[in-house]
Amino acid sequence: MKLKEINRTAIQSWSPAQQHPIYLATGTSAQQLDASFSTNASLELFELDLSDPSLDMKSCGSFSSSHRYHKLVWGPCGADAQGHPAGLVIAGGENGNVILYDAAKIMAGESDNAVVAESDRHTGAVRGLDVNPFQTNLFASGANESEIYIWDLNNFESPMTPGPKTQPVEDIGCLSWNRQVQHILASASPSGRASVWDLRKNDLIIKVSDHSNKMHCSGLAWNPEVATQLVLASEDDRMPVIQMWDLRFATSPLRILENHTRGVLAIAWSVADPELLLSCGKDSRILCWNPNTGEVLYELPAGSQWCFDVQWCPRNPAVLSAARFDGHIDIYSIMGGSSLAQSQRHADQISNSFGNVDPFGTGQTLPPLQLPQTTTPPASVNPLKKPPKWIRRPVGASFAFGGKLVSLENGPANGQEPGGPRLVHVSQVVTETTFLTRSEQLQAMLSAGTFQEFCQEKIQAAQDQFEKTVWSFLKANFESDIRSKFLELLGFNKEELAVKVRPTLPLDEEKEPETPAQVEDAAAEAPSEGVDLSISKDMDGLITQALLTGNFEVAVELCLLDDRMADSIILAIAGGADLLEKTQRKYFHKTRGKITKLISAVVTKDWRDVVTACNLHNWKEALAAVMTYAKPDEFSSLCDLLGVRLEASDEAALRAHACLCYICAGNVDKLVACWKTAGQQHCPLALQDLVEKVVVLRRAVEQTQRSAPAVSVGSLLAEELGRYAGLLASQGSLSTAISYLPDGSGQAALKELRERLSRALGQQAAPVQTPRVQPQHPSPQLRQANAPVQPATPIAPVQMQTPASAPSQQQYYQPVSNNKYGGMFLNRYVMFACAGPQNGWNDPPSLSRTSKKKIPENYTPPAPITAPIMAPMGADHHAQPVASGAPQGSIPGPQGGFQQIPPQTLNPSIPTEGAPGGPTDRIHPVQSIPAEKIAKKPIPEEHLVLKTTFEGLVQKCLAVASDPVSAKRPPSYFKLSTTLTDLLSPQLSPAIVGGLHTMAQRVEARAYAEGLGIHTHIVSSSNFSETSAFMPVLKVVLTQANKLGV
Repeated sequence: MKLKEINRTAIQSWSPAQQHPIYLATGTSAQQLDASFSTNASLELFELDLSDPSLDMKSCGSFSSSHRYHKLVWGPCGADAQGHPAGLVIAGGENGNVILYDAAKIMAGESDNAVVAESDRHTGAVRGLDVNPFQTNLFASGANESEIYIWDLNNFESPMTPGPKTQPVEDIGCLSWNRQVQHILASASPSGRASVWDLRKNDLIIKVSDHSNKMHCSGLAWNPEVATQLVLASEDDRMPVIQMWDLRFATSPLRILENHTRGVLAIAWSVADPELLLSCGKDSRILCWNPNTGEVLYELPAGSQWCFDVQWCPRNPAVLSAARFDGHIDIYSIMGGSSLAQSQRHADQISNSFGNVDPFGTGQTLPPLQLPQTTTPPASVNPLKKPPKWIRRPVGASFAFGGKLVSLENGPANGQEPGGPRLVHVSQVVTETTFLTRSEQLQAMLSAGTFQEFCQEKIQAAQDQFEKTVWSFLKANFESDIRSKFLELLGFNKEELAVKVRPTLPLDEEKEPETPAQVEDAAAEAPSEGVDLSISKDMDGLITQALLTGNFEVAVELCLLDDRMADSIILAIAGGADLLEKTQRKYFHKTRGKITKLISAVVTKDWRDVVTACNLHNWKEALAAVMTYAKPDEFSSLCDLLGVRLEASDEAALRAHACLCYICAGNVDKLVACWKTAGQQHCPLALQDLVEKVVVLRRAVEQTQRSAPAVSVGSLLAEELGRYAGLLASQGSLSTAISYLPDGSGQAALKELRERLSRALGQQAAPVQTPRVQPQHPSPQLRQANAPVQPATPIAPVQMQTPASAPSQQQYYQPVSNNKYGGMFLNRYVMFACAGPQNGWNDPPSLSRTSKKKIPENYTPPAPITAPIMAPMGADHHAQPVASGAPQGSIPGPQGGFQQIPPQTLNPSIPTEGAPGGPTDRIHPVQSIPAEKIAKKPIPEEHLVLKTTFEGLVQKCLAVASDPVSAKRPPSYFKLSTTLTDLLSPQLSPAIVGGLHTMAQRVEARAYAEGLGIHTHIVSSSNFSETSAFMPVLKVVLTQANKLGV
């Protein structure tokens, strides 16, 4: 887009990058005349003010000169040392003059002192000028007859030469200092030859020329970044190209830029972006190239006249200037724009020329000029095809999923050319080291099943008494007598109570127990007082009449009326259970004591009323009563009820103790809700505390409910586990994170997180769940207190699909670590499959008995061998012998297995090769004796997944196998059924069983490489005799599945 314009027939030069504001120096061009044929010459300075909407540039100074110029350069030459704050404008005249002007004095109007120095040492016109970018006190000039001088402002009178003149002598058309090496200078002549000089050697080091001899050089520029690359422009209409040379391969051009239709007059390489190269030519076009690719990125609007010079603004890299032969210098921006504003400005100029009054004398004010509405949209200048370097991010960084930090640099990497591939760095960022350490400790505890030791460590490391109490209650869940341990933690110990009450009770003399005979003798010796059955008119008489008639109910009522409480209870016992219950109610209703309610609850077993109505400050006593008397089916609900009351209290201390009630009840969801209600800090360590408590409590609940299903995951717990998994993922522990995500959660955020984790771990899809029995979850949860604690079994920290009944044997699993900060401990039961016939779960191996070969009666001894033994006709000469021990009807298969021979291949008509001269009778297959039938036991449900998983894997491999060997029907060696005897035999250690379970889970997740790693771990850490029967086949199956990608 056009920004400014200057109506001058002149050459140009921008002020240095250090100069602010930006100025443009123009000098009257030699060998050019304007329309007035004026011979005057001047040097003018214009200011670039982009805040001014007009196209005109403000003139800041002018110097009348007697010289016309071929070349202008403006450098910061001695801006500080020589006292030239605006630098020096160096001009090359038409008569061999090199003139230095002080730009600051020209702008100040001091024309008399503007000329700093002048020399006419050159012969002919000075067309080449350039200031050294490293030493600004040095500049080079070139003129006719191969003259090149190096000028030093500190010693201007004695210029130097770069070396001997080139032969044959010719005019120097352009000069340029190397932008990377300060002592390298290049010159070019119209003949098409370019010379590179080394000022340290004071000699010419290389010449570059096109062998076609059609190259008439009009421009020269060095690559701003690559020291050995330069470009040459040709003004010959027969060869309007720009050649890019690399001095390391100077035999031919590295690249040729061809888009101009006529000769190229000038070029300029952007210092701010090496991928921008300007060129102008006789075809009136101004093009912006990417010299590394040869693509035209931008084209300025074409003018009516040729453009003979283009230059980039050093301070504003988006601005450029173009000098045309029509007497205009235009200022453009390569950032694009619209020509509508320019058209409006042009119309405003015409309107302002006439003023606002009608020029025809009517005296009326002219209306505003309205531009005609065109049907076509206004032409807009297309922007650059690529963003320039100065608006690109020099560096970039972005956080990716899993705590990955992706960083990049736009600059070329070390040893790479510009425009080449960029390096992208991916690093792992860990900010919560303590959080990861505690997560690893939790995973190690889950792997070893040391819950009590873990709780004890937490008790010792607790910072306050409440935290110590919480972990003590959690540890009590793993004691042999859970309720007794809870009572001790609440402060109620039976032994301590016995010590307290012993002083208050009377001391009974120890007597030997009496025999029945001694009791009868004592009764006989007692004096006989007789039985009074008289009926008096007092209360005793009424009670006597009721008893004599058998009316216990009336007798009890009379005793209660006469406050004979003991008599009423004794008579009620004799009257039956209903009367006793009715009498107890009346007794408790009539009696008002401090502990009457407690005694009533003990007798009636109605503890809900006590929990509901008790003083909350006595919550420990209420919880202790529930521990002592509550039935197993109401224990959890009573603890929950007390916890709800405490949580609704106004006192913070009581609200905090509600979590102890939920721990006793085994209510994980309530514990999480209480933690959130208490306003716990949502920092990673606080969440780690919660997850540790939840995992331990879930394990305790599942341990005491061996016949009940696994504890379900509520919405609050699922949300917190999702947060915990997200934190683990952000620290790079992806495998650990996915193990905490609950299965079957309907929350969209958890589904998305699971999918992202699966993709990050290289899984094509979420793990396929094997169909299993889904038992109904009872409500409310049941806690079996006072039950013996079973051996510790590591469980998953999240809801898993588990069988309806827990196994009777102790189960283990092996941890698998595949990340930097914490191993992923697979906490599901996983399966094992062994090779062999698919019999019942407890069937012994089939017996295969063979009978001895019968010799026919007409058998004659074999004749002596006098010729080579030949195989029978039709036999395979290349048949391989079947290894001993192979199944009948099988041949050696790939990878050490056996392939089942189809029945049709065992042709009984082919005679079997025997001894020479022996009988050739057909040998029929021997029928094996059927195995003895043994009563089959059902496969335990926790091992059904084993058979399903591995047999399903074999079927998948067969379905996608392309080679004929793998596509055959699987032999019995690959029918992966397992027996309970193999899994739980004394010779097979629980560690192997657990490792096989882990392997099966990796098969479900399609992580066959991890499964092979687990296989290697099991084989290397176990006895060979335990695993040699089944581990080789598992390796074959996993390898084949990994190869086929099923």
